[in-house]
Amino acid sequence: MVTASLHKRKSDLANSKRQLEILSNGIFQSEDLPKFADKIAETSQFPLRSKTLEVLQINVGYMCNQVCEHCHVDAGPDRQEIMTKETMLQCLEVIKKTGAHTLDLTGGAPEMNPHFRWFVDEASKIGIKDFIVRSNLTIIKANKKFADLPEFFKSHNVHVVSSMPHWTQGKTDKQRGTGVFSQSIEALKELNAVGYGMPDSNLRLDLVYNPSGAFLPANQASLEKDFKKALLEDFNIHFHNLFAITNLPISRFLDYLIASDNYEDYMYTLVEAYNPEAVKNVMCTNTLSVSWDGYLYDCDFNQMLQLPVNSKVKHISEYNEYLLKGRPIAISQHCYGCTAGAGSSCQGSVT
Repeated sequence: MVTASLHKRKSDLANSKRQLEILSNGIFQSEDLPKFADKIAETSQFPLRSKTLEVLQINVGYMCNQVCEHCHVDAGPDRQEIMTKETMLQCLEVIKKTGAHTLDLTGGAPEMNPHFRWFVDEASKIGIKDFIVRSNLTIIKANKKFADLPEFFKSHNVHVVSSMPHWTQGKTDKQRGTGVFSQSIEALKELNAVGYGMPDSNLRLDLVYNPSGAFLPANQASLEKDFKKALLEDFNIHFHNLFAITNLPISRFLDYLIASDNYEDYMYTLVEAYNPEAVKNVMCTNTLSVSWDGYLYDCDFNQMLQLPVNSKVKHISEYNEYLLKGRPIAISQHCYGCTAGAGSSCQGSVT
């Protein structure tokens, strides 16, 4: 298991550059592994360009009460990167004038930002159509000060999206830590109790599935059916949708692939499953990712690799939708993860 101190060490820029170098040039002599840019050029999709902004995704900090093995943010209790209130105010100004219909708050555990509730209060007043908070569920049970989160979410009509690796304890705890499954189940029950995830309820509760190893997720619709059946029968738990997300070869998952000698095979798996139809709907074309310190990226995966937007506008304080629209998306080999099979995004499959 990777230690917390190593997680912290990986957070710096040097590690991001190291991982990008591995992705760009490889660590094996695999001359037949095509560059992603060349692959999308085969179907006249290069350069990949941004379209109309629909989703503003804001990472309010890397601090988290969990240390998950697959986490592409390298989040954990020791992370000190936290969005300030000043940067949040800059984000609020952009939310007011952007045409984006979805606001997506993520982390770490976004609730651990000391300004989280204030930010949700202020953002709710703007009237965004879909207000997502990506909660890890266990934060609700982590401390008494978070115990009222289900009611808080309800009072702001927040759309809760939560990671749930499996409907069994063994597979969930293996990926996310001992005790996570039981705490997640209790948190889901509390969310159900206030109306989240219930049939015909407008309080949206969706779950996120990531594979526990070096393989692609199964069909999203089939997985959702299995999850719903198991959670209802075993725990009387309801939720609305399941999002199946491919693990991208970055951060902790990339280190796992290398340490377990699965890197080359996994990259071949992604390339062989490449789907040009998925390229048309990749999230980087309609999403803008804002880091905890306000810098702009095409997606949160690029954020972790320190691949900024290809634009004169680099920071949320300089936001200009006209200058950002139509920009060429920053790409590398990790982008195969979003275009394999049915495709992958923060909202699950894209085809």
